[in-house]
Amino acid sequence: MSKTKFILGCFDDPDEMMHGIENLQKNSIPIYDVYTPMPIHGIEAKLGIKDSRLGYAAFCFGCLGACVIFSIVYYTLVHDWPMNVGGKPSFSIPNFVPFTFEWTILFTAFGMTFTFFAATHLFPGRAPRVMDLRATDDRFIIAVDAKGNIPHDDITSLLKDAGAVEVKHNERKYVSYE
Repeated sequence: MSKTKFILGCFDDPDEMMHGIENLQKNSIPIYDVYTPMPIHGIEAKLGIKDSRLGYAAFCFGCLGACVIFSIVYYTLVHDWPMNVGGKPSFSIPNFVPFTFEWTILFTAFGMTFTFFAATHLFPGRAPRVMDLRATDDRFIIAVDAKGNIPHDDITSLLKDAGAVEVKHNERKYVSYE
């Protein structure tokens, strides 16, 4: 049994990499992930990646922040320590708007930061997970899971036909920077 976990196709050109993705998909070979040094338009649709749900999380955190500060300000200014300022009522909603707005933004920002770190496993202090160190510099990498039933030689030949400069067989899941 082979110890190869991933087959990496290294490309110089993003168009050749997109052609490589098409070749693999035509032959029903599942692609584990694609690593590029820059954003490529249309790659999400080609790989079938769903839209992010972070917007829903942002809305929920914003609502939570608005509810929390509105409750605090209401309790403080109406029940705990009501003050008569110029004959105005204690529960005047226009007075609550600035606090509510600012806390909505604050909760949304912090909540989105924590949600992003949790969703991507990029916690501060954690070593980055990289398939090939050149993927962050000048190479476009297609990673194919080698544990499938497709022979490795077939995957290698498909990647070479698409224009891969180099095809590597990784035994480890990720490369460390050390």
